[in-house]
Amino acid sequence: MAKTDSPLTLGTKSVSKLLVQYSVPAIIASVATSLYNIVDSIFIGRGVGPMAISGLAITFPLMNLVVAFCTLIAVGGATISSIFMGQKNTSRATDVVNNVMVLCLIHSVVFGGLTLFFLDEILYFFGATAETIKYAREFMTIILYGTPISYVFIGLNNLMRATGYPKKAMISALLSVAVNVVLAPIFIFSFKWGIAGAALATICGQFVAFIWVLVHFMSKSSFIHFKRDNRWFTPSIIKRIYSIGLSPFLMNVCACVVVVFINKALLDYAGADGNLAVGAYGIVNRTTMFFVMVVFGITQGMQPILGFNYGANKWDRVKRTLKIGIIAGTTITTIGFILTESFPDTISSLFTTDPTLISIARRGFRVYFICYSVVGCQIVIQNFFQSIGKPQISIFLSLTRQLLFLIPFLIILPRHFGTDGVWASMSGSDLIAFIVAVITLLIMFKKLNKRFADITPINQNQ
Repeated sequence: MAKTDSPLTLGTKSVSKLLVQYSVPAIIASVATSLYNIVDSIFIGRGVGPMAISGLAITFPLMNLVVAFCTLIAVGGATISSIFMGQKNTSRATDVVNNVMVLCLIHSVVFGGLTLFFLDEILYFFGATAETIKYAREFMTIILYGTPISYVFIGLNNLMRATGYPKKAMISALLSVAVNVVLAPIFIFSFKWGIAGAALATICGQFVAFIWVLVHFMSKSSFIHFKRDNRWFTPSIIKRIYSIGLSPFLMNVCACVVVVFINKALLDYAGADGNLAVGAYGIVNRTTMFFVMVVFGITQGMQPILGFNYGANKWDRVKRTLKIGIIAGTTITTIGFILTESFPDTISSLFTTDPTLISIARRGFRVYFICYSVVGCQIVIQNFFQSIGKPQISIFLSLTRQLLFLIPFLIILPRHFGTDGVWASMSGSDLIAFIVAVITLLIMFKKLNKRFADITPINQNQ
């Protein structure tokens, strides 16, 4: 396939041009997704009330679990398909697409069904109170019923980008966002469906995108598409998907555990304002995730380039991709640091008019974002190892940021500094995790440089 727009140009086209080609659509899709999460929170805060914001914040850890069981498949499948394409093995890449489809359906039914059965118990464990449980329950019930749609959409959308269609992957995300943003205010304000309306709008948006990605992979004109005669449930491929997808899976599980600790610490140390403190964390977290999602857009654009060229033994192109990614990721989180430190009240007032909630969120922004500039670099490095098929290192780096450092800080610092200690725990763990990531990268680069020194790239002349 010699067309200039062929996915095979991942191994020949300028790295900087490829990053623009793949990352810009991914960034647009990620920003749009993050924005509709923010808009949802704004609609809920202003249309239902400040306690609904707290109820929504209680669902964050469970939402992380929902995402975790999906990214386990989506990211692993995307990485493996890119590596197979770099090795010119399109048949195996097709096997991956088939297997991802089956796994998404299995995971969604098993996880969604079990979670619905124990929903109230899970939400109370995550920090729900008598005042917030009804909002959390209404929202998550609808989200969980929609998991088969969500999982197939997310799983196949990652594969769409990885197999050479970044713009189509962007369009599917934008479709989801557009439908959500249009329907959410109608369901919340006009139909008076409250927080359940926000959840229903989310699922409706994902259903439209679900149809879009299915049509793409059913079309024979797509470079990689469903093939009935290829394998649909292959133990060796499933093992590799789980192996590589384990890193983002654990990252989301750790995020779930961390949010539980954060919610409980805020409830314990904020006194009578405990529920509002949880809501303030919801505002801070939504804002944080906006910038993180931009960085994720960069790493999503890097993933097919890294995977393809690593599979083709083109080490110089891999290093060049990583360098540009680190610069871009650090720039994004530095912008986040400047904006949140300069305009915390302006950001908070988008979500609520409650003065106490705004005041608590202001302090959270000031402390939490102190070390935020380095987060972008840490995320890019972590995803680099995932993209080249080294999940153990990626898992280690994800654990350092969210588990090994943050949870001990959350146990110790709030006892001495109250709610300030909760916010400081997050910024301190970000800084230490960044240092560990840089040291790990330098050590691994020495080994990888030696490994590739005498290896001839595959199809170097292409």
